[in-house]
Amino acid sequence: MLFKTFSWQRNDISFVFAEELFNNNEETPAFTDFLQLLGDTVELQDFKGFRGGLDVSHGQTGSESVCTVHRQQEIMFHVSTKLPFTEGDMQQLQRKRHIGNDIVALVFQEEATPFVPDMIASNFLHAFIVVQVEEPCSDNTVYKVSVTARDDVPLFGPPLPTPAIFRKGPEFREFLLTKLINAELACYKSDRFARLEDSSHTRHGVFNELQFTEVL
Repeated sequence: MLFKTFSWQRNDISFVFAEELFNNNEETPAFTDFLQLLGDTVELQDFKGFRGGLDVSHGQTGSESVCTVHRQQEIMFHVSTKLPFTEGDMQQLQRKRHIGNDIVALVFQEEATPFVPDMIASNFLHAFIVVQVEEPCSDNTVYKVSVTARDDVPLFGPPLPTPAIFRKGPEFREFLLTKLINAELACYKSDRFARLEDSSHTRHGVFNELQFTEVL
């Protein structure tokens, strides 16, 4: 989430397709299926809802994105594959600018490969929720969920079951979106953002708007 644009009912969250991370332009059927589970794909041009820092006038941040509303919380995902891709730019700075300035990242995997948070260089990303799909695009689709966060981020609910495996469906969607929102709230209690809160600019610009109860 871009902390400068945060408000009490609006959240923007990075969504990274782990396959090649920032250099990936292809959306596999499994990834598309997961996007559809999370929210609605919307055209950004003249979009009237919460835009999460995306350009809705000149197309500078891509033509479409994914958004949803969960328990009165507006969420705009920064989907890595939908952000502008620059040929010849190995670092894909356009994409990194949005992903790296968020606080929570949702990472989607199609293979059982270890995810190391340091793969995404960022001073702001504090929590990662990793989702690995098994038997995608079938009646037996399940998702394995793991969570990693910086040491100073307090625990946040809902707790992961044992094993942390979910069947595709509305219950998994409810769990995941709630977990994402609570992750964002927990990150604001970390040491880094507690220090930011001490400044009058940040206190008036961001933290006064965080007056709501954690979604459980």
